Amino acid sequence: MSEFLTVGDGTIAYEVTGAGPLVVLAHGMGDSRASYRFVVPQLVAAGYRVAAVDLRGCGESSATWPSYTRTDVAGDLIALVRHLGGPAVLVGHSFSGGAVTIAAAQAPDLIEGIVELVPFTRKQSIRLGDLRVKRHRTGLARLLMTAALGSVKWWRRYLDIAFPGRKPADWAEQLRRVGAMLGEPGRMKAMQRMGRSAPIDAGAQLGNVRCPALIVEGSLDPDWADPRAEGEAIVAAMPAGLGKLEVIEGAGHYPQTQFPDETVALLLPFLKANARA
Repeated sequence: MSEFLTVGDGTIAYEVTGAGPLVVLAHGMGDSRASYRFVVPQLVAAGYRVAAVDLRGCGESSATWPSYTRTDVAGDLIALVRHLGGPAVLVGHSFSGGAVTIAAAQAPDLIEGIVELVPFTRKQSIRLGDLRVKRHRTGLARLLMTAALGSVKWWRRYLDIAFPGRKPADWAEQLRRVGAMLGEPGRMKAMQRMGRSAPIDAGAQLGNVRCPALIVEGSLDPDWADPRAEGEAIVAAMPAGLGKLEVIEGAGHYPQTQFPDETVALLLPFLKANARA
């Protein structure tokens, strides 16, 4: 059942399931909390209280906000953890990977650990050598077309390469759901503004993280020519000993949806070590 929290200029939608230590799941741009539909039941069964949240501009949350930066989303997540009676472990995917980094740095009393799934947490630059990697070149082109045209068709084309090989069993329904959401007033504009928000704010906070961090990359993620190198750079920018990198072989940009069992297998030991009631 959806619940709603008023934060500043809008409302954030979320759903809480289960009992135990609090885990908050945040998705990436152009998506909703349904991104974690295969993960939530497994975490609940393992004894966690799971709050899956729709980011500002997405899902059932308000569409129109003054801005859509990772710092803004970090503030929303901190407000939700306070509302639910933290502390919590935060899990952030893609855009939200940067947001949970900022939240951990800004609210160390509330955040026990962070998991960054294929995160955009550092300043990005396009290098000529990277474009020789076909999946990266194709994925980047489809993202740029989506951003330029505000096109659901191009976003679906991007999703096709972002899920290389294995697709979820409900793939057609996922595409329908995402398309319907982005067709609602203000939703595509929100995604475009998220896409224009560079992760510089998150990168500036990597050195200020004080809790354990798990970075998960997909070996075939088209968003990077070398996903492992990106994950290693994130870990290196954190204080020594806090970050750990794992790579899921064959996964693209949505490991929690494409490889949920493998993702949960990485999450559970981290949660056992860091989440408390």
